Amino acid sequence: MKPKIFIDGEHGTTGLQIRALLAERGDLEIISIPTERRKEPAARAEFLNAADVAILCLPDAAAKESVSLITNDNTKVIDASTAHRVAEGWEYGFAEMDKDQARKIASAKRVA
Repeated sequence: MKPKIFIDGEHGTTGLQIRALLAERGDLEIISIPTERRKEPAARAEFLNAADVAILCLPDAAAKESVSLITNDNTKVIDASTAHRVAEGWEYGFAEMDKDQARKIASAKRVA
């Protein structure tokens, strides 16, 4: 079974670029919220919780809201905003930061 990836904010600049890169990979399943439902918290929660990995390409406030909608402990979150960069429980997603950072990122449930 392919890991399910949900890009919250896939229609913005960053989301479009990430989607294009991931679409080339045959080992992933990208799940997309219908355009007309993308602002509905219930719909976003459904997709966020169905994903193995949720990539947040949103402004800070919206990224915080998305995280609050996640109840699935198995959903890994990668946040491209600055909302969680230094938040407790989040790993900073800069692998070059120190020699163990790539390992920390790989094992983290929350990466910013």
